[in-house]
Amino acid sequence: MNNPKIDIRLIVVSVIILLVALSRLFPIMPNFSPIGAMALFGAAFFSKRWQALILPLVAVWASDLLINNILYKQYFPEFTLFYSGFYWQYGSFLVITLLGLTLFKKLNATRVAGGILGSSLIFFLISNFGVWLGSTVYPQNFQGLIACYVAGIPFLKGTLLSDAFYTTVLFGAYFIAQSRIPALKTAK
Repeated sequence: MNNPKIDIRLIVVSVIILLVALSRLFPIMPNFSPIGAMALFGAAFFSKRWQALILPLVAVWASDLLINNILYKQYFPEFTLFYSGFYWQYGSFLVITLLGLTLFKKLNATRVAGGILGSSLIFFLISNFGVWLGSTVYPQNFQGLIACYVAGIPFLKGTLLSDAFYTTVLFGAYFIAQSRIPALKTAK
């Protein structure tokens, strides 16, 4: 009988990401979300690039389904697969994952700290650009773009705090799991 090898690393990393994605159902403060940390974590610990790019994105989409169709149902009159402007958030998520794939070829505390800062800045720049581009509030010129970025600065605090918190939790949980499950120590 042919028994396929179970990839324990894939299972553990996927479960951790899914559980953290569900924390989005309990909002703490504006922009306090595990999304950037999930992208960094996936980049660091999935064995294959496609897993790092796709699986955390699927977890975000699944949590979006719950958020849009249950938690904030009053704002979405019909079942919502994707909300307006989702591609800016998802696009920033993919760019953050690419940053992590580049940065975490060698994993250390300095690179993780750089990933946290980079993740927050990438999300800030891409999401606010998307707000400006689709806005009728901000003029579609350089001054309007700068005004949009300035208006987004208060939300940067939540992004920075959540990226630091969730990255620490995700990486810490994985390192603890590695100490208890030897199969997780295998090279990426």
